[in-house]
Amino acid sequence: MAEQFIGKASEWKDGSRQIVRVGSEEIGIFKHEGQYFAYSNYCLHQGGPACEGLTIAKVEERLREDKTSMGLFFSENQMDFVCPWHGYEYDMRTGECIADRRLKLKKFNVLQKGDELYVVA
Repeated sequence: MAEQFIGKASEWKDGSRQIVRVGSEEIGIFKHEGQYFAYSNYCLHQGGPACEGLTIAKVEERLREDKTSMGLFFSENQMDFVCPWHGYEYDMRTGECIADRRLKLKKFNVLQKGDELYVVA
């Protein structure tokens, strides 16, 4: 497995994203709540750029005790990213497709060595 330098940790702000190529792999790397997440940039639907679309908090419906809706709200716990081609939405922490959790993007490790960040592919 090769390590690809992706930048200095001190230069990455929360909400940052970068697309890198390591060998034949194109990888999307996100920083969210101080953690780094890296996934294949190849959408499971039709091969679109999975990591290049919107990043958005998961939309959740909140219910009262009687199961009637209180409306839709943005999640305080889950951030997603959306493939710009056809809207396949993925959980940023797991790489799982929101519509079918059995589908997952290929995940890559991000290593921090001092202030330097590397993706392992």
